[in-house]
Amino acid sequence: MDLLSRPAHNSDIPRLVSLYRDMEAEQTERKPIWALTDGLDERFDVSLLHAIQETDSFLVVGVIDEVAVGFLWATIEPMLDRAGGATIGRIRLIYTEPEARGVGVGDLMLSETLTLLRARGMRHFDAPVGPGHRHAKNFFESHGFAARSIIMHTADPAPQADE
Repeated sequence: MDLLSRPAHNSDIPRLVSLYRDMEAEQTERKPIWALTDGLDERFDVSLLHAIQETDSFLVVGVIDEVAVGFLWATIEPMLDRAGGATIGRIRLIYTEPEARGVGVGDLMLSETLTLLRARGMRHFDAPVGPGHRHAKNFFESHGFAARSIIMHTADPAPQADE
């Protein structure tokens, strides 16, 4: 089995859109608000194209035997002013097809992306993990991440017609 992680290209967009749709379905099954707050804005192809083209953005593709089976999108973002101009590398999205999990493609995408971010001066990294997503939590912990924040959410019920 030949594993690799490489920068995404414009020609990858159709496959990345398909992988993203699978990710979104998986995430919204766990937490319906995900697609409205944590995912990509529609049009997915345009959002992914911007992720490829932006200078403080890294979109990589995980490949097994020449087939794209996953992707990772990371950004460089400013920290608060009191951090003295420091920035943080944020893993925005990471996904590997269920059939391709557990063979190392996710590890490779994350390791290579962290290396790229470190080369750009990053010393701090964040990665979101949804509640109850034990496999994702374990994955990031195996790379040295530890929880530092939990985002709580509620939604007001829709107003009744007679209100």
